[in-house]
Amino acid sequence: MTDPSQYVRQREKGARDVSYPVSPEPLAVPVYDNHCHLEIEDGEGMSLDEQLLRAGEVGVAGVVQAGGDIDSSRWSAWAAASHPRVLAAVAIHPNEAPAYAEQGMLDEAIAVIDELAAQPRVRAIGETGLDFFRTEGEGLPAQFESFEAHIALAKKHGIAMQIHDRDAHEAVLETLERVGAPERTVFHCFSGDADMARIAADRGYWLSFAGNVTFKNAQNLRDALAVTPRERILVETDAPFLTPTPFRGRPNAPYLVPVTVRFMAAELGVELDEFCAQLAANTLEVYGAFED
Repeated sequence: MTDPSQYVRQREKGARDVSYPVSPEPLAVPVYDNHCHLEIEDGEGMSLDEQLLRAGEVGVAGVVQAGGDIDSSRWSAWAAASHPRVLAAVAIHPNEAPAYAEQGMLDEAIAVIDELAAQPRVRAIGETGLDFFRTEGEGLPAQFESFEAHIALAKKHGIAMQIHDRDAHEAVLETLERVGAPERTVFHCFSGDADMARIAADRGYWLSFAGNVTFKNAQNLRDALAVTPRERILVETDAPFLTPTPFRGRPNAPYLVPVTVRFMAAELGVELDEFCAQLAANTLEVYGAFED
């Protein structure tokens, strides 16, 4: 792709309500959305500028835009270079790795990620990891190969790593322990339980909670949140997915972060402004300053 700014993906709409929810009450202390996919157009759609404007109006000071293949990673790097409130994460998603491997292109794809990771506003390798839900059998060796290569890239460039972990908790933890995790390792959209949260926090990893922490059937996430040290907690949207209750199923966007933040603060029984300040400090510790 010659012009990464023109890249866009469409999310399947189906029969769901695809209107954007109303904006929540603004946060007094700004926070950051540490993982989103704003190249994916959902519902009525919003431009990147509109996304950032609406987020800023409710106290979301910046976003980390994550890639999952060559094109979306290039778009993420372009977005970060073009907007002072965007930082980028770049990677080959674990479910994309087997497809690249089948075409004999996995090494080439990882080389592109290596090149993008050298850009100053690319601050993470991600999302990478393991997914035993959508990939199994013959596709797993490529996932492991890709995951370990991405770990090496995060170390090489001295940047953070965002992990995708679906139904692969033990294998992800074992891989990180065996090959050595990057200094700043984030479990994007943490999906484990309290026991896993304790292990991850004890190893110095950060746990990022998305809108699904608000879902009725996600008690495991609330239990994990309760035992995670405050200095290891991050918040994200994973937009356009995982829209928090009461808007579940509708398009998600960074401006809805305050819904999840207020829910998390109430669950933890902590003062909202203090919690927001901690989340912001944690984000900046992982990714560095947004404004150059």
